Amino acid sequence: MPEETQGKQPTITPLRVVIALCLIAPFVAMLWVGSYAKTEPLLGGIPFFYWYQMLWVIVSTALTMIAYKLWQNDQRARKGGDAR
Repeated sequence: MPEETQGKQPTITPLRVVIALCLIAPFVAMLWVGSYAKTEPLLGGIPFFYWYQMLWVIVSTALTMIAYKLWQNDQRARKGGDAR
């Protein structure tokens, strides 16, 4: 095997673990239905079940944006570029 391809193996770094957690958290929160399958507390007359899910739409967007920015920084650092 050429030496070029051996040096390009995927690496698990703390930054990539944070990226993965940012992307996995919304799935875990939404798949664990038993944690939010209730009507109380109400928020403006809206049952908990609904406003909890809508809150996760906003949280998921923020976490995805964070993961994207972290990924960009990781890729720049791996290429040896400026990691702004």
